[in-house]
Amino acid sequence: MTQDIWIVYGIISLAVILFFTEKFTIDTVAIGVMVLFMLFGILDLDEGLAGFSNSATITVASMFVISQAIFRTGILNQFSNYLSNQAEKSESRLILSLMISAGLLSAVINDTAVVALLMPSVIHISKKNQISSSKLLMPLSFGALMGGICTLLGTSTNILVSGIAEKSGLPAFGVFEMSKMGLVFLAAGILYMLTLGKWLLPKRKAKSGLSELLDLGNYVVEVTITEDYENLEEPILKQKLFKDGSIKALQIVRENGTKVKVYPNTPVTQGDVIRIICDQENLSKLKKVKGIEIKAELDWKEESVTDEEEKLFEAVITPHSYLINKSIKSINFRHLFDQVLVVGIRHRAGLFDTLLSKATLKPGDILLLRASEESIQSVDKSEDLLLISARKVVNLNKTQVIMTLSTLALVIGLAAFGVFPITLTAVAGAIFMIILRSISPDEAYKAIDWKVIFMLAGVLSMGSALEKTGGAALIGEGVVTVFGSFGPRAVLSAIFGLTFLLTNVMSNNASAALLAPIAISIAAGLNVDSRPFLMAVTFAASLSFMTPMGYQTNTMIYNPGNYRFTDFLKVGTPLNILFWILATFGIPIFFPF
Repeated sequence: MTQDIWIVYGIISLAVILFFTEKFTIDTVAIGVMVLFMLFGILDLDEGLAGFSNSATITVASMFVISQAIFRTGILNQFSNYLSNQAEKSESRLILSLMISAGLLSAVINDTAVVALLMPSVIHISKKNQISSSKLLMPLSFGALMGGICTLLGTSTNILVSGIAEKSGLPAFGVFEMSKMGLVFLAAGILYMLTLGKWLLPKRKAKSGLSELLDLGNYVVEVTITEDYENLEEPILKQKLFKDGSIKALQIVRENGTKVKVYPNTPVTQGDVIRIICDQENLSKLKKVKGIEIKAELDWKEESVTDEEEKLFEAVITPHSYLINKSIKSINFRHLFDQVLVVGIRHRAGLFDTLLSKATLKPGDILLLRASEESIQSVDKSEDLLLISARKVVNLNKTQVIMTLSTLALVIGLAAFGVFPITLTAVAGAIFMIILRSISPDEAYKAIDWKVIFMLAGVLSMGSALEKTGGAALIGEGVVTVFGSFGPRAVLSAIFGLTFLLTNVMSNNASAALLAPIAISIAAGLNVDSRPFLMAVTFAASLSFMTPMGYQTNTMIYNPGNYRFTDFLKVGTPLNILFWILATFGIPIFFPF
């Protein structure tokens, strides 16, 4: 084994550890790996940066634009109305309709976007029909994952593995090449969720009240400011009382009964009644402050922190949000989201043990926001937060709908019949969407998840380094030596099992980029077609059900559904085992060795 192979293995091992620990974001790690390969001379500059011009990266970026253009038409909101009708019939009928709808949409549109579209409606339906959201959100996420493997366009992982195959001199995947086996997985998954899965799903009430969402302290207190208070007429920003964040002002009521919004520049005047929140220790200190009279300790009620103009809204931190790993204190929410204030927070691992202002935000965290109906629109338009406590109503423009959907049909049709490569039709489709004004150029740039693009460009360098140094071939020879005597089906089963285990603890794209070149080398060592092994990697990388961090959609539903880590293990493990068995015997039928 050469020194270069040792270096490649070492860099990839470091990357896997960083992916697993989430010490840094996945795109940062991916780009860091790419840079290390170039610094050590494993890849030259052109080879290292080739991921940015790879057909997979370009196709994924274009599909982000096309998906956003379709969402803007409002046509997909009709699925929400359909689901509402099904909810009135039975819970099983609703789960069936939900999974089929999510699966069909995810077959042609990014599955993460599909869950983002349907999740607010599903939560609304669960409340309206008194069905626990934990019974519905997991089927939504799982249905989207299963639908995403039914076509080439369903998820970036499919496009990524196709690009790796093409770069290795193999045919690229057809648009519907995965469909037959994908539909088998989808049908089996729906049947499982309607039987054993439905029984295993937790029936847990989602936390939505202030007492459960807020973790700023134990008491809501009303205090009256008297003439003896030393900081009269000074803004909240300069008040010693609120400076360290241990006591937080929620609202000020003036002597004339007027409710005043609490901003850093809001002055404190004599006679003000301030509604604050603090823990027991600070409450004791508060009683000793001169010029402050404690009026009452209140129960957590929405009316305590809102008024006629403002309401409370819930929003989830999206998987690729700008807010991730930042603290509330470091973000100027009021300016970032147009007069929107953070009142509370709930973390996916449970309630924080720290102050709100110092809490580090993670994907799946729920923020409790105080805003007017007008100002909350800035959140609704953001890619960083997904508003889940209000349903967005979009007026349909029939002409725009027809043109947009026709463009999507052309993109898929021309690629499916081999007239043009999918990369070309996707780019042309994205440009045409802008020409048709289905989406503006600025909206198109915002629609692209640049973290995914940089991550794809970075992880592609792992495959390139493994192939160039012979590292992939060496691993392939080892696998063939150990499992080759059991036949290609046993090897395929091992690859599928390894991939879905890896993708449950690190990125699906990283798992696919790492194992696809090895799968090609294994096929060469066995002297069989590489297609079934590549399909095993592709399917397994997206079928992640055992952990909430295994796939972005699982992370998104974790908090709104009030799930626990064990819920995913309980429901997802039998499903992954079922798919493992189906893959072992089904993939060779549709993709012979």
